[in-house]
This record gives sequence, structure tokens and C-alpha cells, in this order.
Amino acid sequence: MIKKEMIAMLLAGGQGSRLGVLTSNIAKPAVTFGGKYRIIDFPLSNCINSGVDTVGVLTQYQPLRLNTHIGIGIPWDLDKNIGGVSILPPYEKSTYSEWYTGTANAIYQNLEYMEYYNPDYVLILGGDHIYKMDYEAMLDFHKQKNADITLATIPVPWEEASRFGVAITDNDRRITDFEEKPKEPRSNLASMGIYIFSWAVLKEALITLSEKKGCDFGKHVIPYCHERKDRIFAYEYNGYWKDVGTLGSYWEANMELIDLVPVFNLYEEFWKIYTKSDIILPQFLGEEAVIDKAIIGEGAEVYGEVHNSVIGSGVYIGKGAVVRDSIIMKSTVVEDGVQIYRGIIAENSVIGQNSELGVGEDVPNRTEPSIYSFGLVTIGEGSVIPPGVKIGKNTAIKGITVLSDYEEGNLASGENLIKAGERL
Repeated sequence: MIKKEMIAMLLAGGQGSRLGVLTSNIAKPAVTFGGKYRIIDFPLSNCINSGVDTVGVLTQYQPLRLNTHIGIGIPWDLDKNIGGVSILPPYEKSTYSEWYTGTANAIYQNLEYMEYYNPDYVLILGGDHIYKMDYEAMLDFHKQKNADITLATIPVPWEEASRFGVAITDNDRRITDFEEKPKEPRSNLASMGIYIFSWAVLKEALITLSEKKGCDFGKHVIPYCHERKDRIFAYEYNGYWKDVGTLGSYWEANMELIDLVPVFNLYEEFWKIYTKSDIILPQFLGEEAVIDKAIIGEGAEVYGEVHNSVIGSGVYIGKGAVVRDSIIMKSTVVEDGVQIYRGIIAENSVIGQNSELGVGEDVPNRTEPSIYSFGLVTIGEGSVIPPGVKIGKNTAIKGITVLSDYEEGNLASGENLIKAGERL
């Protein structure tokens, strides 16, 4: 029988609807980050750096890009005969088919995969956070406390605590109470959505709660185990951790990478982040190019100006174009004379010459104010912006657009332009 001390189950099936048009065609963990990486690279790299060599990746929503990126796990040294990385989509059983309906339900549907490795411990991870973490140190803490369950937690500002599940602990770090998104939090120790379970405890809880619709770890499994008097402890993490679940936090996390002294360091040798790298041409900077505090991806051609921005691989920025405080993803073309301020431009888009993005007043988005905000212009994957148009702030565009789609050549601040067949 195969025996692994700890295996990881990585939940990567979420739609990421708060990222709007960025996730209309791909799952959130497959979204580009930092010009070179995809969000899922971070938990995968943490696994191999922590000595966790068996990872099940649970996919569901728009999985093609994610599956292609992961492949057989070569970039993360997870291409192994025993263990390695396995893609685990929902599948048709002999009597019925069922989508993953909650985080715990997704794990429950893969009990057979976990039993195959007969682990002592199971590490549950999300696929949509940016951080570096040694899971081996967390496992040592779990063993030291003789815990049944260990939650990774991080102190957050008190005013933000109500957005998270929070843990109330005693002096020994044992969790005495757990509250999911409380209106008046009694603690600012937020759950990171990272758990280590002793295998027998996890298996029993999942089977017992298997009939519960939308079974979730924070809402159902942890409260159930707490009521059962299981030994649940909080492992406090004090490093960088970012939930990039909103356009604002995603944009901010990218911008932090280009600070003079970045809060999150991608350049240290000790804890590398690995990714699938295409074999492409080197960067080229034209004679009149101006680069000021930026990340420029491999194969990018820059003939204009780039200020305080993250530019992905294979991006073209034409003469006279000015890009400020923006994220331009892989293989996008920014034609001559374009002006972009606080833009997030997804992969394979074309921005027509002399167009201006991010102009006008900062007014709320008319239909999705909680998503399209922060003064950003968000352009979905494969979109085309015609020459000479002006696009306001807190806007979203998805699809191949033409001049007649714009009222007098303008898209006012707070408006969206989603072509037929595309999703907002």
C-alpha cells in the first residue's frame, strides 16, 4: 500500500466572480499575476518548497487554461510516478452526476483519491491567494499540539475582521470559538482558508456531513468538529498574504511588486515561485522607450512609455503610447499613441491607436459598483478597442468592439460595454 505522511488538496474550481470580466473565460487561479505567473503557482510552489509532493487539484469552472498550465506538474517538480500533481474534476458516478457544491463537498467527492495514499494528514488549500508559506512548519505545530485540526490564521485590522472567519483562542492557541464573518468580531485572527486535518478526523466529518447541501469548511465542518470537542488549534502566520478576490486587491498586489523595496519579494533564492515558462524571444526596448519602475515580461516590445506598471510576456506597446499604474497581460497589443491610466487589460487584447483609457470623473459603476470600482478600467480577454475612443473610470469592456458601439466615441465613467455572447 502507498503511504504518504501528508497530501495536499488544492481547491481551484472557483469562478472568481468579483474579478468581473477577467474570469469570464478562465478560473480565478489561472489569472495572470506579476507579469509572469498565474495565481495557482503560489500554492503549488509552496507545496514543493515545503516537501509536499502529492497534490490533488480540484477544478470545475472553466478548467481548460488551468489544466493546460499545470500539465503533469513539471515546473513544480510534481511529475512523479507516485504522488505528484493530479487534476480532479467532478465526474460522473455510476448512478448520478454531481458538481462540487461547496469546499468540503469537493473534498468529500475525492475520498477515494485520498484513501489511495493513506495519509496521516491532509492539507486543504485555496488556489486564489498570493503568499509564501512553509506548510512543514505548520505540520510541526499540528503535531506538537497533538491537534485534530489546525487552521492557518493571520492577524487582520479589526475593521476588516468581519469579512473573514475569525478564531477565538486561549493561551495555548487552542480555538475556543469560531465565527464565520461575524458582524461584531471578538477576534481579529482571521482564517486563511488553509487547514491541516488528521486524516481520520477529516474522513469522519466529511462522511457525516455528506448529505448537507453546499457543505463548506468554514460554515459546516469546523463548527461540527468544534461541537464534537475535537482539538482545533490556530497556527498564526505573520508573513505576506493577499486574497486577490477583488479587482482592487488584485491591482494593488501587482503594484506592490514594483515598489522600491517590495513587501512581497519574488526575487529571493530561498523560496522560489515556479511557473510554466514559454520559450519566447527576449525583451526589446525601442530607442525612444521610457521605463520607470516596472516589471517587463519576456518577449515584450516597448516603444512608448511605461510608468509604475506590470507588463506581461509578449506585450507590444507602440510609439507615443503611455501606460501608467496598469497591468497589461500576456500578448496584448497597445498601439501607437494610446494613453492608459489604472487599467487592467487581460490577455490577447488590442487597444487601438490614440485611444484613451481611464479618463473623466470617478463615478460608481452603474450596474456592478461593488466589482468595477477603485477608478480602474477593466478589459476582458481577447477584447478589441477601436482607435480614437475615450473610456472612463470604473468601466468594463468585453468582446470585439467597433467605433459605433461608443456614443460619440466615448464610454462614460461607470458604464460597461459587453458584446453579445460575452458575460459581465
